[in-house]
Amino acid sequence: MHRAGVASSPEPAHVLIVDDSVVARTVIARMIEASDQFRVIGAVSDVQAALQFLHANRVDIILLDIEMPGVDGLTALPDVLAAGNGAKVLVLSSSCDEGAAATIQALALGAADTLVKPGIGAFAGKFSQILQERLGRMVAPTIEAAGPPRRNFGAAKVADDFDIVAIGASTGGIHALSHLLREIPASFQVPILVTQHLPGSFMGYFATQLAVLAGRPCEVATDCMRIRPGRLIVAPGNAHMRCVRISEGTAIRLTDERVASGCMPSVDPMLSSVAQIFGSRALAIVLSGMGKDGTVGAREIAEHGGSVVVQDKKTSVVWGMPGSIFNAGHANAVLTPQEIGRLIAQRRRPA
Repeated sequence: MHRAGVASSPEPAHVLIVDDSVVARTVIARMIEASDQFRVIGAVSDVQAALQFLHANRVDIILLDIEMPGVDGLTALPDVLAAGNGAKVLVLSSSCDEGAAATIQALALGAADTLVKPGIGAFAGKFSQILQERLGRMVAPTIEAAGPPRRNFGAAKVADDFDIVAIGASTGGIHALSHLLREIPASFQVPILVTQHLPGSFMGYFATQLAVLAGRPCEVATDCMRIRPGRLIVAPGNAHMRCVRISEGTAIRLTDERVASGCMPSVDPMLSSVAQIFGSRALAIVLSGMGKDGTVGAREIAEHGGSVVVQDKKTSVVWGMPGSIFNAGHANAVLTPQEIGRLIAQRRRPA
């Protein structure tokens, strides 16, 4: 939630800390309040206390530990999100090591971000800066997308079908993907490409989770991998995923050039190459994410006669990437993840 105020001096974002360690709660609170952007209005030791606090208070950000007595943070995350009424959740836990299953699970359940909590002795300097930066990213996009959309799309009109689906996402995208993929039957044969902003060490587990959600094989892209019917392919964390023509059809080409967005992997190279190869037979989807990655590629999809659908503002954790495409005039429709999934399942695209 973004609170209105004087532009030069906005009201600090309200933060709730949920951690069973009193020392951790105290130290984290001091770090957060070192910035005038945030104010800690609550610090509790367990999930039940957090739910009670949220019942009586509105907050913007919730810092949630995973390993706590009673109900653990991951189990409680859906209830915490519901009670938070729009508050963004940063899972702050020692369980969120690089590549840890807990990280992907938390993001799939709706956490806005995760961060590894160091040992008490390491709560200093660099960690404080990282925490402030993560929290700043969680509140800044609200200002970026504060205005109402210039126009609103209802149910998408239908035209003809498509030969490939290319999906781009960042912050909040894993949660949106989980809802989208559940709407697509396992029998769906159009190949699906996914570029999600994640480190390379997460990609193996991420692909495994997507395979379960989608009910179809999912692989991390490798150079020269064939794009086959029914296959779900995700970009690796250290390369852009592009499409190229080969004598037998189409394949993946991995590249590492710098792009305007600065992202690695970036959604733009994927969408640009899909536009060039598939033209009007391409369907591009851009889900929740910070920044403008995907806007250049979406423009090329539109210029080649393909269709672009973006996630709606209400269900997005961050309406940066989809909002940028919408404001640039490249979106054919703005829908919820479930609606996008049903559109894909019908093998139709918005006119």
